[in-house]
Amino acid sequence: MLSKHLLLFVIVSALMITIDFAHAQEREVDDVLTVIHRRKSVRKYLDKPVAKDDLLTLMKAGMAAPTAANKQPWAFVVVTDKALLDSLSHSSPSGKMVKNAGAAIVVCGDTRKALNSNVWTQDCSAATQNILIAAEGIGLGAVWIGIYPEYFKYNHIRRLLDIPMEVVPLSLISIGWPTGVEKPKEKFDPANIHWNGWDQ
Repeated sequence: MLSKHLLLFVIVSALMITIDFAHAQEREVDDVLTVIHRRKSVRKYLDKPVAKDDLLTLMKAGMAAPTAANKQPWAFVVVTDKALLDSLSHSSPSGKMVKNAGAAIVVCGDTRKALNSNVWTQDCSAATQNILIAAEGIGLGAVWIGIYPEYFKYNHIRRLLDIPMEVVPLSLISIGWPTGVEKPKEKFDPANIHWNGWDQ
């Protein structure tokens, strides 16, 4: 039989676990529309590494994207090495921020898996957007740097990271902990919406 003290300890411990669980359940998690509208391109980062688990979270989100005939032609090259990040920053004139990022993800299309030669770009673009939204959702900052179809950009990345010829870098995502400088832009414009035809 349990002593009174031990029994009391067990009851108090159980209560503490219940309270901790309830507290965790009470934490507000932003809904997806809030995250989408809050997303912004983040180019300025704190000097702080991005955890491997966070990068895996982003790629899981990327792999949840829609894909033609479920071919999933994407491949992701994660870069956290500072020297490689510096070299990646020269891939595009708009990619200078990569040098100071905590990490980068190169989203590639594996043409061997693709439904056809045109669709993989759409699949990998959807994966890229998912990663950007997931980054915002977990408090990271990210920016999409367009690479494909400009040969000098994707070939530079391909050579730098030893990517096979059948695999084409589509986008470079710079990732880090935001300084808070960048703010979301209001992009909604009713003039861009046409109901039941262009002139409606």
